[in-house]
Amino acid sequence: MPSVAVLIAAYNAADTLPQCLDSLCGQTIKDIEILCVDDCSTDGTLALLQQRAQEDSRVHVLQTHENSGQAVARNLALEHVTAPLVCMVDADDWLSADALESAVKVFDEYPQTDCCAFHLVEHYEPDGREVDYGLPLPLARGRALTGEQAFELCLDGWQLHGLYVTRTALHRRFPFDTTTRLYSDDNASRLHYLHSREVRACAGTYFYRKHQRSLTNSFNLRRFDFMEAQLSLLFALKKEGIRPTLLRRFQEQRWMTFIGCYRLFLRHLQEIPAEQQTTLRTRFRTILHTFRPSALPLRARWKPGYWLTTSFRLFHLQQRAYGAFKN
Repeated sequence: MPSVAVLIAAYNAADTLPQCLDSLCGQTIKDIEILCVDDCSTDGTLALLQQRAQEDSRVHVLQTHENSGQAVARNLALEHVTAPLVCMVDADDWLSADALESAVKVFDEYPQTDCCAFHLVEHYEPDGREVDYGLPLPLARGRALTGEQAFELCLDGWQLHGLYVTRTALHRRFPFDTTTRLYSDDNASRLHYLHSREVRACAGTYFYRKHQRSLTNSFNLRRFDFMEAQLSLLFALKKEGIRPTLLRRFQEQRWMTFIGCYRLFLRHLQEIPAEQQTTLRTRFRTILHTFRPSALPLRARWKPGYWLTTSFRLFHLQQRAYGAFKN
């Protein structure tokens, strides 16, 4: 049985997949499985994956029936995992040669560990500049976090990033959220951290490619999916019965996301067709009505960085938000 599985969802990734797969097939630990899902690509992605599977028996290729997004593709791969540990790697990212081995060693040494975070380096294109993302101080010093501590840190501006190895049983308990096509890994990461006995870090490095083609790094209408993705996570957290203080922290973060999305909407208003503007305004109204004043700390209601603006439209929305607080 493999010791660790890697999930890859690939859509039109023929130009970056070779580096990704090279890094996985070249891992210092050999007993791994690499589960790749082609999400109905229109370039040479599928052919590339099939060729790699012929060259290396650890590479397994799956296909979706229609282009369904990363969450559906990753969950399909998750169904086929046989290893006790699992992680995801985006098709345009890659790992250091020792990444998986160093993570497995942490799980072997600390049986209470349920998530083991990689060291994260952001690789910027086209200049190749690299930035060390950093880890929270306890993890950087080799100590463990509780699940709730890790959950709070990933809420607070992703001080703890969401790239890690976790136990397959935990991941299957909380698969990727299919509510939206983007941000499914955000929700899964937070639930995995929350329900971990211990969270630790390893010395292996995850290289995260940042480029303009990335949907999360450029303007795209799907960026507004973030609001619905967080609403879905709110429902999940309430179902899990988390502590009220943690729920309030999440509500604060969700409110900041809402205001941030509206500012993004105003900034790119001229690029959005009229029909889609109407749809987005309906979505904003729907999400706005999911906030209650008792669910938000005072600092979230009056945070200066989000309330101060010269935009009349945002001012109008804020007045409606004030009204929601009063009712």
